[in-house]
Amino acid sequence: MPGARAVGKANPSDRLEVTLVLRRREPEAFAAAVAAATAGDESKRLAHEDFAAQFGADPADVAVVRAFAAKSKLTVVREAPERRIVVLSGTVADFEAAFGVELQTFEHGRGKYRGRTGPIYLPAELDGVVEAVLGLDDRPQATPHFRVRSKNGRRISNAAASDASYPPTEVATLYQFPAGTGKGQTIGIIELGGGYKAADLQKYFAQLNVALPTVTAVSVDQATNDPTGSVDGPDGEVMLDIEIAGSIAPDCNIVVYFAPNTDAGFLDAVTTAVHDSTNKPSVISISWGGPESTWTAQSMTAFDQAFQAAATLGITVCIASGDSGSSDGSSDGSNQVDFPASSPYALGCGGTTLNSASGTISSETVWNDGANGGSSGGGVSSFFALPAWQSGLNTTSGTTKTPLAMRGVPDVSGDADPDTGYDVLVDGSSSVFGGTSAVAPLWAALVARINSIDGSTAGYINPKLYGTPSALNDIVSGNNGSFSASPGWDACTGLGSPNGPAVAALLK
Repeated sequence: MPGARAVGKANPSDRLEVTLVLRRREPEAFAAAVAAATAGDESKRLAHEDFAAQFGADPADVAVVRAFAAKSKLTVVREAPERRIVVLSGTVADFEAAFGVELQTFEHGRGKYRGRTGPIYLPAELDGVVEAVLGLDDRPQATPHFRVRSKNGRRISNAAASDASYPPTEVATLYQFPAGTGKGQTIGIIELGGGYKAADLQKYFAQLNVALPTVTAVSVDQATNDPTGSVDGPDGEVMLDIEIAGSIAPDCNIVVYFAPNTDAGFLDAVTTAVHDSTNKPSVISISWGGPESTWTAQSMTAFDQAFQAAATLGITVCIASGDSGSSDGSSDGSNQVDFPASSPYALGCGGTTLNSASGTISSETVWNDGANGGSSGGGVSSFFALPAWQSGLNTTSGTTKTPLAMRGVPDVSGDADPDTGYDVLVDGSSSVFGGTSAVAPLWAALVARINSIDGSTAGYINPKLYGTPSALNDIVSGNNGSFSASPGWDACTGLGSPNGPAVAALLK
């Protein structure tokens, strides 16, 4: 992590869990299935059971890993062939010997973590069988992308705010979301810390005069619904996500997957949600991430493959694009995009400043409150290739246009400015929140409403949106630092904010 320093070897007797991602059966057939699903052929989508049987991990490969674990003094904690996951437990010393690494303790501004430098080595029997080894380090991998409205550095409540704020239902009305409650749909929400209190949810939805949605917590890798009592901490993210999604789609089932904030925990939460054959979310909302430079290639590839699996299952994945403009808060100030929003199989969600008058939108521009106030994340990936549906697009910087050569972020946008933010209730305190964290559940709730119209699922929607950009409100004013808004797609707000009726007609 930036600013971290090694202070000694990790305690060799400390125990940890490590996630191994195994190769997929029939990779060529999987690539064909992804191509068909992303091309809009709903008949090619797979049921969870069929996916697991055809594209999960081979039982023979699982057996190889099991034998390796026994030989290496490691214990198999969990096997999830449908997710291609085997979780191993052991001591630092055992894992160092098994994978040829040296684990150290690092200090940084937020505490200590276990980490490593250099490659991970696989023994010959795992060569080609294992595609990623995650969890040897436990550094905080992602940050939540929300901003609390403040004045002069002090958080203020919605009652004291001089700027505009909206209940989520009003934002949905301004964007003309189609009527509906999301009945019959499930929204999965990924959280890497914090929690929610039932009393807060009951109070919040009663104040909005909205039916209390069904909210279920799912534990991943021993993480649980664990409210910290801090409005500015991860509780803020959890409550913002639930309150936006739940108020706009109150008849949806909301399933919150709590996981540790590590690359292994984050991936395990995503794959658990994607392959949850009990709750079967049709939409997944993710409001956590970090600059691409802070991720390993094996992690980004594993996440991207999980999102490809989601596409074949007919699941839409909405991910916040970040709150630190074109640099994404990178330590050297270079232009970067936020991952996992930069995956081509995610719907990257950027931010706007939304003003209204007499119940309609009066203006909408790129959200940019400056270096300290936050702005819409967006730019060009340095890792993911240019998707076909972004071919021919340009980034704009002032009057200079540059052809897009790699994956561009975001795809869409919505209200994210804390000064035109959302009324929320967190740990008993009423506040106004913004950030692209708000936009991911906003779009997730829109997709859930649209899905509930006839019970079918929209699935992977990026090609459809890019094929009909008129379905969105084009944002043509403002910038996020290095990139400027322009007619059509731009690296600040993507294709624009939702025009509810047009998006619904496009996806149905």
